[in-house]
Amino acid sequence: MPEITLLGWIHTVIAIVVLLAGFYTLAVHKVITPTQIIGQVYPVCTTIAAVTALMIYKDEGFGTAHFLAILTLLALVAGFLVTKITARSAMADYFRDFRFSSTLLFHMIPAFTDGLLRRPVLTNAEDPLLK
Repeated sequence: MPEITLLGWIHTVIAIVVLLAGFYTLAVHKVITPTQIIGQVYPVCTTIAAVTALMIYKDEGFGTAHFLAILTLLALVAGFLVTKITARSAMADYFRDFRFSSTLLFHMIPAFTDGLLRRPVLTNAEDPLLK
């Protein structure tokens, strides 16, 4: 089982908060939006989790988790920027909420993979079971 560094623990704890907040707000409100209190916590913790993910490197260097962290940050930025457009349409809120909600998927892919790698289920990221 791979060792977890202090940064890895910080990232893991923040990512768990993100997942819990994301699933909670989806279950209760059906969408992740900053109009709710939990929806305001979610993008902050998501940003922290994505930035710390970019600082964690294993043997292979830049990997899929880093790419997903960049996608997460881009989705958050796009969600915030679309609401700042002056000629804003009704679709801007839907686009923002879709971008925020899609970041939960970007979190789940590496969380699921890393969780299986830390159990004796998988031996490496190229395992046929994962693919």
